[in-house]
Amino acid sequence: MLYWIRMLKRISKIWCSLGPGLITGAADDDGSGILTYSIAGARFGPANLWILFYILPFMIAIQEMCARIGALSGCGLAGNIKRYYPVWLLVPAALALIIANVFGIGADIYGMAGAMNLLFPLDVRVMAVIMSAVIIVMVITLRYRQIESIFKWLAMSLGVYVVALVVVQPDWMSLLWHTLIPTIRPDRNLLLVSFAMLGTTISPYLFFWQASQEAEDIRQDRPQLRICKYRTVHRGVLANVDWDTRIGMIVSNIVAFGIIGLTATVLYSNGVRDVVTLRDAAEALRPLAGQYAFILFAAGLIGSGLLAIPILAGSAAYVVAELMGWTASLDKPFNRARQFYLVMVAAVAFGMILPFFGVTPVQALYWAAIVNGLVAPPLIMLIIHMSNNPAIVGPHRSRGIVHFLGIATVFFLLTGAIYVIIS
Repeated sequence: MLYWIRMLKRISKIWCSLGPGLITGAADDDGSGILTYSIAGARFGPANLWILFYILPFMIAIQEMCARIGALSGCGLAGNIKRYYPVWLLVPAALALIIANVFGIGADIYGMAGAMNLLFPLDVRVMAVIMSAVIIVMVITLRYRQIESIFKWLAMSLGVYVVALVVVQPDWMSLLWHTLIPTIRPDRNLLLVSFAMLGTTISPYLFFWQASQEAEDIRQDRPQLRICKYRTVHRGVLANVDWDTRIGMIVSNIVAFGIIGLTATVLYSNGVRDVVTLRDAAEALRPLAGQYAFILFAAGLIGSGLLAIPILAGSAAYVVAELMGWTASLDKPFNRARQFYLVMVAAVAFGMILPFFGVTPVQALYWAAIVNGLVAPPLIMLIIHMSNNPAIVGPHRSRGIVHFLGIATVFFLLTGAIYVIIS
């Protein structure tokens, strides 16, 4: 009995140590990610699983840089860029991020509403309005620690994709083989999907969100921390930031593994290759994998939307608020951070009404991916410079393997963007 009590205490301690990193990692599996992974699994089977394994160190390196910038300066990326760099570097990135996030919010809202429509016979647009209202009320009325706790549980809810994979009893040896051994062949469509996976796992809104959340997290314990200037942080706190980030990125790729493995096992193996929307994937799973796998896939879409939509809106709000010098905090009541919350509300509202102007969820995802693909490389270059700026991170500069992985990420993203444009 004593052993189990100690074990529960240890698990509870680990759970409490997780926060922005775990949430950011799970938010990476948003509607865009789930659709990309579903298409990859349905069209090419497990051939792209190796990307998830080999891209993990690059994801960790970039997000660690962002996390340390936020934790060490008490300020998000936008605030630091505004203070230490020319404004013309920030304004185009901010506009592009807001546009991409609004498209992403629209796609996620209707992806989530469509998943609920598969489970409950209600109109998709009605469900979209209801869920948008629920999300807005949640972020306005709850305080930071409450929101963080909800987001952590939503992050863990995405484990349903791994459960669904177990339910369909895949060929585990085949999945493991394709995870460890790269599948590279001169297939244009395979390469395009591979680069799409690269783009959807390294998204600019995650950079801004995690940096801002780490800053929020550190200010919960040190409210006197001066904004956008290096202050000494206990080494244990910094180690926990790194640990949290690594766990989050690992969770992100385990969920992606579950989605690709599920669609490869069920759809690809049965000749179902024509997956264009999330609804296509969910409906194709029902007759082939059974009701349980179908329900788990749809439930994952709902959990993903509830997590990703406020994070997409929140990252846009942090950027605008820090650019304009407004109070930016999820821990402040509405009347003390009115502009910040209004930007979040506006982002969700614009995303929700996109289909009323003829923009389909698939088109929204496409344009969000295009904008993110153009913004990510120069933004990562700026993040690398910021992570070596002593005014922001003090002596905790990114060196060695982390620095190398950051530069390599820029190279891979630029190569992918050029290839996609040429193709």
